[in-house]
Amino acid sequence: MKVKVIPVLEDNYMYLVIEEHTREAVAVDVAVPKRARPLPGALCTRAWRPNTGSYLDHLHLPNSHPFQLLEIVGREGVSLTTVLTTHHHWDHARGNTELARLLPGLVVLGADERICALTRRLAHGEELRFGAIHVRCLLTPGHTLGHMSYFLWEDECLDPPAVFSGDALSVAGCGSRLETTAQQMYHSLVETLGTLPPETKVFCGHEHTLGNLEFAQKVEPWNNHVKAKLSWAKKRDEDDVPTVPSTLGEELLYNPFLRVAEEPVRKFTGKVAPAEVLEVLCRERASFERAAEPLQPQARALLALQWGLLSMPRPK
Repeated sequence: MKVKVIPVLEDNYMYLVIEEHTREAVAVDVAVPKRARPLPGALCTRAWRPNTGSYLDHLHLPNSHPFQLLEIVGREGVSLTTVLTTHHHWDHARGNTELARLLPGLVVLGADERICALTRRLAHGEELRFGAIHVRCLLTPGHTLGHMSYFLWEDECLDPPAVFSGDALSVAGCGSRLETTAQQMYHSLVETLGTLPPETKVFCGHEHTLGNLEFAQKVEPWNNHVKAKLSWAKKRDEDDVPTVPSTLGEELLYNPFLRVAEEPVRKFTGKVAPAEVLEVLCRERASFERAAEPLQPQARALLALQWGLLSMPRPK
């Protein structure tokens, strides 16, 4: 199993998962099928080889190149048959419709009827198969009510498993709680995702690692795991290298949203019950993020234009 990490939009990730024997491919969270986010240094995609713990097959393209998901599929010589969508938000699902138009017969799966171009709705615990790759569908409400995470492993393979967690779980953080209760979110994070094997690779939906770790340091200023990961993430940021994937075992050491039973986290929130601890963490994290300088409207419009969400006016 090979995972292509594809930066898109401002800070999103979509992924291409390749079964290396059958050459079948599955895309996760197709935000935009046409234009990827060019990273400084012209690094456009990276491939994660789980059993070596390293990246392979760097592709260096000019920053202006309109890199397409289907170009990656063509370069890899694979057949893209399925899209797994974690949730319905546009920055994770907007590309489904166009991709389905370009690939007749494409199967688009997810747990929420609001997902663009959805062909079949998945259920919690359902298992899928793509060659030797198994997929277990894990309903993880919190960010949205219909959020699904995908746990993948491969037959007779030494590679560790992987979870594609969308906005349910990110490196050192989690997505904002928008549509569910704190108790539901606690169950998703701690009891569903938090009990996966510790060696599981975590591929999340956004590059929010630096901000997440800065908040984690505020919660647990004496946590050496947070300090070490923050120092590492700063170096990755300087080198314009993705911080995904992490492992679940690592997350349990520095992610405050998985550490709601730990005394320093309880002390920070002033609560004891895990769901109440989580609720305060979400509120404090939102305040922490609001303290950052927001993008000006003109900057947002420019980004939208670059992402293809706005069109240039036609000359009269």
